[in-house]
Amino acid sequence: MSTRIPMFPLNAVVYPGVSVPLHVFEDRYRALVHHLLRVEDPAERVFGSVGIREGYEIGDHGAQSLFRIGVRLQMTEVESHPDGTFDIVAVGRDRIRLDRLDGTGNFPMGEVAQLPERTVPVPDHVMERARATFTAYRHALEQIATDPYEGQIPDDPLFLSWTLAACAPLPMAERQELLEADDAEQRLILVTDLLRSELRAMNVISSLPATEVARTRWSPN
Repeated sequence: MSTRIPMFPLNAVVYPGVSVPLHVFEDRYRALVHHLLRVEDPAERVFGSVGIREGYEIGDHGAQSLFRIGVRLQMTEVESHPDGTFDIVAVGRDRIRLDRLDGTGNFPMGEVAQLPERTVPVPDHVMERARATFTAYRHALEQIATDPYEGQIPDDPLFLSWTLAACAPLPMAERQELLEADDAEQRLILVTDLLRSELRAMNVISSLPATEVARTRWSPN
């Protein structure tokens, strides 16, 4: 069953369980935030986000092509500024499939369907390989930058898969591939192989992956 929710396409891939800070200054997304603030129940202050395949977050042309699989987010923090802009924090709740985007209103609205995660048991060796690879990646990165993750590595397979996906320094297409993976086992195998490739590259050239140059925690909407 499809539902209509506000949409905020981004030049980034967002994952369930991951917090995303956004600086909101474009008129249509300021209108979206005002709409969410009028929702009485904070748990219902939700909107959807999909990655922009081609195009931009801002400007007259905007997004020319969008990925169909994205995430439903909940706005959890908001700070308003005298110039009418906002700084917000949103947390990914679950995956969605965008069936239709309506951009005729004050802000984009999407017809979306929930995309449940397939539940499968994850073999121990898949978990161990993923955790070991991520630990090795963190140690290698500490030599040239900061640790991409604070705290203990999660034990839950699903949470671990989303954590590694969020921390991996990957191009947008590969990050989208991780989001679209059918289950935690498939995602862990994929992200482990991608991180191992990054490690091999870092052992040859001691520098940050090129994808780090384009990554930012702030959305220039």
